[in-house]
Amino acid sequence: MTQSRFKDHLGRPIVAVTGMGVITSLGQGLQDNWAKLTGGVSGIHKITRFPTEGLNTRISGTVDFIELPAVNAVERSYAMARETTLEALAQAGLSGDFEGPLFLAAPPVEPEWDDRFRVVERCPPDENHGHAYNRLTAAMRAKADPVFMEAVQFGSISERLADRFGTRGLPVTLSTACASGATAIQLGVEAIRQGRTDRALTVATDGSVGAEALIRFALLSALSTHNDPPEKASKPFSKDRDGFVIAEGAATLVLESLEAAVARGAKVLGIMKGCGEKADHFHRTRSSPDGAPAIATIRAALDDAGLSENQVCYINAHGTSTPENDKMEYGAMLAVFGDRLKAIPVSSNKSMIGHTLTAAGAVEAVFSIQTMLTGTVPPTINYVNPDPAIELDVVPNVKRDADVSAVLSNSFGFGGQNASLVMTREPA
Repeated sequence: MTQSRFKDHLGRPIVAVTGMGVITSLGQGLQDNWAKLTGGVSGIHKITRFPTEGLNTRISGTVDFIELPAVNAVERSYAMARETTLEALAQAGLSGDFEGPLFLAAPPVEPEWDDRFRVVERCPPDENHGHAYNRLTAAMRAKADPVFMEAVQFGSISERLADRFGTRGLPVTLSTACASGATAIQLGVEAIRQGRTDRALTVATDGSVGAEALIRFALLSALSTHNDPPEKASKPFSKDRDGFVIAEGAATLVLESLEAAVARGAKVLGIMKGCGEKADHFHRTRSSPDGAPAIATIRAALDDAGLSENQVCYINAHGTSTPENDKMEYGAMLAVFGDRLKAIPVSSNKSMIGHTLTAAGAVEAVFSIQTMLTGTVPPTINYVNPDPAIELDVVPNVKRDADVSAVLSNSFGFGGQNASLVMTREPA
């Protein structure tokens, strides 16, 4: 009979994290990332991947240090996911086929315009082909282009990961904007809670920074234009914040039922205690100014975890550094935590790594667990001009030692996608 210590307050299997891997603009691997993150180092830099002349934003947190067989978003996203998964499995002490489901958060990739033009130019226009789309399909029919084909296949990243690591069943690929990474984790948690598996591989990756992506976000007035110096651009919760810094990264978490992890002698890094998600129908990109969906998301995560507001020791904020989103998130946290919010450390990893978009929720979950493991709260850097309308302890500029036993991590994305995770240390 299953022991009660392996069940949560609702009688569900407790879900443990036994392996983690991460890549950001700070570097590859958890050790390197954590040292720089807690040291207040920024990974934001000038863009060299493509020309930026004439653009208002010329900085990002791109990952340019991984060798790729072809330079496109799919190959870059796959490579980062592969490397973080290798790191996570090694930490979990797992080898061979994973034998559990794969839940992947991946960007809604599409080929860059120069790649499209390259294919179309193989088929000159004539009366039979007409517009560019017909020329493109004619060119593909005339001569296969495996590299281009791979670059436009949304599900190819998860299929390749599944083949590489021997996951079980059809891999799931999801894209819920900036909440994607947290949502992938939630799917893994639910699979274990429902008894469908003893373990799940949850991966989030985003290597989609290109000229087109940068211009699209710039047209939304969402990006910082503080180009010089780049490392000072991301200023969450500051009065002079002017937008987020687009970035890349990936993270993998190995989830297991606590019972299965203990049975095989695995080291438990933390517990995925609660998940919450709510939809926000206010606008295609903007969050509801009253914060109601975000408030409901945080409360849902706490309820799912069986924790009260008083038990949260640290909040890993969404903290994008956009004027509107930071204000909304503050209002949401204030509505949930009330006067106690001033006493809770609330920091934003995005001040150093930028906004890793699809990967953000998982990257920040890894850092949240690392906060509990090390007793070190990473800072919010570039905090020199506080916003008097946002009264938070943002752990300004310098890391802090703290005994953290429960963390709330928020991810609030475009399209009304809101997700929050509650993580705790291993139960005694």
